Amino acid sequence: MAMINLDINQLVSSAYYPLFTSRMRYLVYKGSRGSGKSYAAAVKVLVDMMVYPYVNWIVLRQYAYTQKDSTFATLKKVAAVLGVYDMFKWTQSPLEVTYKLTGQKIYFRGMDSPLKITSITPTIGQLCRAWYEEAYELKTLDAFNTVEESMRGELPEGGFYQTLITFNPWSERHWLKPEFFDKDTARSGVYATTTTYHDNDHLNDDYVASLEEMLTRNPNRARVAVLGDWGVAEGLVFDGLFETRDFDMQSISRLPKSVGLDFGFKNDPTAGIFIAVDQINHVIYVYDEFYKHGLLTGQIAQQLIQHKAYGLPITADSAGANLIAELTRVHGVPGVQPSGKGKDSVVQGIQYMQSYRYVISPRCKGLLEEMNLYVYDRDKQGNWMNTPVDANNHAIDALRYAMQKFMFVKNGQYMSYRDRVAELKQLGL
Repeated sequence: MAMINLDINQLVSSAYYPLFTSRMRYLVYKGSRGSGKSYAAAVKVLVDMMVYPYVNWIVLRQYAYTQKDSTFATLKKVAAVLGVYDMFKWTQSPLEVTYKLTGQKIYFRGMDSPLKITSITPTIGQLCRAWYEEAYELKTLDAFNTVEESMRGELPEGGFYQTLITFNPWSERHWLKPEFFDKDTARSGVYATTTTYHDNDHLNDDYVASLEEMLTRNPNRARVAVLGDWGVAEGLVFDGLFETRDFDMQSISRLPKSVGLDFGFKNDPTAGIFIAVDQINHVIYVYDEFYKHGLLTGQIAQQLIQHKAYGLPITADSAGANLIAELTRVHGVPGVQPSGKGKDSVVQGIQYMQSYRYVISPRCKGLLEEMNLYVYDRDKQGNWMNTPVDANNHAIDALRYAMQKFMFVKNGQYMSYRDRVAELKQLGL
């Protein structure tokens, strides 16, 4: 077999050198968008397989089905760049990677079933490496510890166990912060750091410009997405009202469904939100979304087709009356109605929304990001106001439009201001 010469100095920036030089038990990288942490982690996974013949990896996300198009795809891409793609066998059922020379394996699992992970026993070597990607999605520290405690067994002389954790830090309330970053509570054997887009030499100028523009246009979002800092913890509009959870369509098949559509283009995304409503228990299931910049009207129509919106009621931002007309008359999108507007309609809509709980599919990343960033405004003295900041709310606006079919509607029409006030009072809001 031909000799492969991999120069780590050329493959990743210096911020990621500890992945290849450190033997600390935990290597933890929180970072901004475009920081290159997932790419560097994939290089680490493949290099360790080829350098250490006892190493087997388990790659983990909260939900196993998200791996194929994320970690598995990234590993394939990186293997091709490194020129080692053919040295590995890539299997999709089950999802795993085998190093042909030795039989070492990379396994892919979901943290929603942590006990199933503990039974993995490689034929060659030990399961002694773990990569937790998008670790912010991980639900509990207990599940994490269950997996970590299962990685045991005697290694050859000089061998070592190691866990790699990569994530975007959407909220400082997550257990990752005290467990790995806070000096007073962090466990031992941890190398924890933050990376940003400055640590990725392979970004194009337009992408960098968009990140830097965010610093001035949307500092709350930029705090996480550009600077890699911890997200907001105070003043969240939907604090404690939402959770990320996988669910199948069969479980919501009998619930009424609706679609909300908020228009954007260059600076703001066009957001489509798909919901099922349990009116008895006041639970909204958000099962799908699209969240994209630069969509023309025809492309919005195609997104609605791809996400199976036809046949469902669609409520779109009434400020885009021309776009609604074009969707209907030019592209034949059925069932599109403008959202209701009026005095205090946004604040009243938010108050009504707060009478529900939200179960959000992990595929709805745009909405989940906004739920972790959408905050109330403050006055000049720093006191909280009743009005949310008009930012980080495109998917949330689309969610509000989707819910309009179930709130503030009387005799098929959007209620007057007085009727909306009476409705909120009746709900105790």
